[in-house]
Amino acid sequence: MAYEDILAVILGGGRGTRLWPLTKFRAKPAVPIAGKYRLIDIPVSNCLNSGVHQISILTQFNSVSLHRHISRTYNFDSFHPGWVQVLAAEQTFSSEGWYQGTADAVRKQLWEIQVTGARDILVLAGDHLYRMDYGGLLDFHRAESADVTVAVQPVAAEEASRLGILKLGADGRIRSFVEKPQTPKALQGYVSRDDPEKPYVGSMGIYVFRAEVLFDMLAGPHTDFGGDVIPAAIQSHRVFGFPFHGYWADIGTIRAFYDANLALAEREPLFSFDDPSGPIFTRARFLPGSRIYDVKLDRVLLADGCVVQGAEIRNSVVGLRSVIGDDVVIQDTVLMGADYYEGDRPVGQGDMPLLGVGRGCRIQGAIIDKNAHIGENVRIEPFPRGVDLDQENWTVRDGVVVIQKYGVLAPGTVVAP
Repeated sequence: MAYEDILAVILGGGRGTRLWPLTKFRAKPAVPIAGKYRLIDIPVSNCLNSGVHQISILTQFNSVSLHRHISRTYNFDSFHPGWVQVLAAEQTFSSEGWYQGTADAVRKQLWEIQVTGARDILVLAGDHLYRMDYGGLLDFHRAESADVTVAVQPVAAEEASRLGILKLGADGRIRSFVEKPQTPKALQGYVSRDDPEKPYVGSMGIYVFRAEVLFDMLAGPHTDFGGDVIPAAIQSHRVFGFPFHGYWADIGTIRAFYDANLALAEREPLFSFDDPSGPIFTRARFLPGSRIYDVKLDRVLLADGCVVQGAEIRNSVVGLRSVIGDDVVIQDTVLMGADYYEGDRPVGQGDMPLLGVGRGCRIQGAIIDKNAHIGENVRIEPFPRGVDLDQENWTVRDGVVVIQKYGVLAPGTVVAP
């Protein structure tokens, strides 16, 4: 079923500070995931699989690579209605400022949203990992004559401080809301489920607004959906919660992003990219199959175009065009790969180590961003949970070592506690 009177608005303009340094050279939705995809592919694919074919992506910060990916990937032919368009932050006669929050971003693009004539507006985030048929959400929204519908999920007590927690009535209406409660006292009165393991319900950051209601709410001073718009709407409009029981993960932090990637390499992952009923789309690169020589692999997600020889790789993700040398051991690591092969090396890079992972390296507990040059006999080990460090050539976030895009580690470098 196609929902031609629905407009999806994907929020992709934030600085992505929680994913630094992966966001040093790119917007958060452009961060690679699972070896060959980007985060923006998740909500766009969910829309297309759900029959939502009008999609606007709001961008602002470090947006060049995101724009390039969207323009190369999501193109409709003349025989299929719909479009995926970028609405970039811009100066106008009515506004000269940058987006000040999620709701303010939509407010500043309100004219472009209004002219679509959409009956309902589906608002989505660009840093979540999940597969969802929005058709069920949209049908529920209309069946309940809701002004606003929030997708919600069961939440355990230990997870409540990271999410917006909602008090859900027996009729499905949301009665109250608290944003990221930090104390047990703040959670008093918010039990919505008869389940001792997951007694609360939390917002997934997925909203459906009746178009007129959204325009009315944005006429006020609200800057964020979670902190401002939804709490205000509960007081004046019909706001419902739509229960979702599938896999969903907020991967907006380095630790969450790292854990979610490694989970994809499990024998039976909670989330899989190979579900034929709901494929995740991305840009076709027409790369050759990976070449493997004398290699030992265990629980590895291996992307296209790699060259691996004499290595041992366990519980890891190996991204596009990764080149891994002889006598290398990689464990619990996310390798994002490269945008080109060494033969295509840009002029002026001198005598730095070759692109990829050099001979004799020992790497564990790390994220190696794209186009990194790791010299021979480099050793990387994870730091204790909670440790944050910033060095010239590497970063640690919550114990995970991150080598930034275009990063260089000289031969023999040791990164360890």
